[in-house]
Order: sequence, then structure tokens, then C-alpha cells
Amino acid sequence: MAYVDWMISGPKIASCNCDYGCPCEFNARPTNPVCEGMEAHRIDEGWFGDVRLDGLIIGARYHWPGPVHEGKGIVQGFISEQATEEQREALFQILEGKEQEPTTAYNIYGATIETEFDPIFADISFECDIAARTGRCVVPGFMEMSLEPIRNPVTGKAHRAQITLPEGFEFRTAEMASGTFKADGDIELDSKDVYAFLIDVAYGPYGIIEEKTLGGTAAA
Repeated sequence: MAYVDWMISGPKIASCNCDYGCPCEFNARPTNPVCEGMEAHRIDEGWFGDVRLDGLIIGARYHWPGPVHEGKGIVQGFISEQATEEQREALFQILEGKEQEPTTAYNIYGATIETEFDPIFADISFECDIAARTGRCVVPGFMEMSLEPIRNPVTGKAHRAQITLPEGFEFRTAEMASGTFKADGDIELDSKDVYAFLIDVAYGPYGIIEEKTLGGTAAA
């Protein structure tokens, strides 16, 4: 099947309420009875057909009453308020799993969602330093997520770890971090010192386009 040509590429940070490592990455049940978290992706380079998406920030907060694959999830997306109507419509097509194979990250997660709240358009701040394992995303008045290195419980030294999934649909290799996130409103969240990851990744209609070299600093 032919799809509209699109790509979004740039740094992405995410955190969920699982313990470090997240059992879901290994096809095991999550740490807690419920699964919830946040993610944010800055589009350093992107397009949907003739519509350019460079510089925009997208993301979501989500909650599932059990393991993700059992469905019944709720989600609320957020998009940079600077996005034009044309850009917003293009991003909706991507984030809703349209114009792409059913094996992409957006399509797979989308299939588990039962309730979707109206998206938030805001002046989103985003920071990501993959080498340092630090990141931050703030959607003013709604939610905040921060990442820092996992620390050795005895020495306090930063502990580096990666997860490599050769056939992963969200990433191939990701830097692990310790995440803290909080959100109010339609989906309330509050977790501290939990699983988090940082990646530099490109997605398209057939999934991951290529895994970029880990490293670099990004802020907006």
C-alpha cells in the first residue's frame, strides 16, 4: 500500500511508572497494576507530504488500567501552539496512526486506546541531553516530566545502562534514565524515580527509519 510520504526526526524522552528497565520491554507484565506516563518528541526535521514540521514539539500523557496490550487506555496529546492549522492536521494524521503500517509505534499504541481527550496546544519547553541522560518537558499548567541519570545507591555515582531491541518498534537502542513526572487535569499523574529513556530517532510510514547515533544536546 502506498502512503503519504512523511518523517519526524529528533530527540525523544519518555517515562512510565514502571521500575527501571520496564518489564514491558521484555514482554513481561508491568511493575504496577496500572501503566501510565508521559513522552515528548522534538521534531528537528519533519514533513507530511508538502507540509514541513521542523521545530515542533509533540507528546502525550497516558494511562492504562492494566498492561498496555490489554487496552482500554486513555490518552491526551500535546502539540506546540506555534503549529499552523495545516501542521496540526498533518500531525493528527501521524499521531492517530493513519498513513502508516499497522506495525508502527503510533499505530500499535493507538490500537490500545479507548478514550482520547482533546489535544492541548501550548508553548511547550523541551530539553534533552542524551549523553548526560538528562531531559525535561513542561506543558505549562498541565504536566511536567524530568529525567536524570540513575544513581548508584551506595556511591551516588551516575549509572549508565542501555536497552537494545534489534526489532523494537519504538527504538533500537535507548539510554536509560530516572524519570519523574506529574500532571493535573484530565489525566492525573504523579511518579518519581521511575523508568525513563532518551533516544534520537526518525519515524516514517513504515516505522523506524534509522537509529541515529546516541548523543548531543537539544533544548527548546
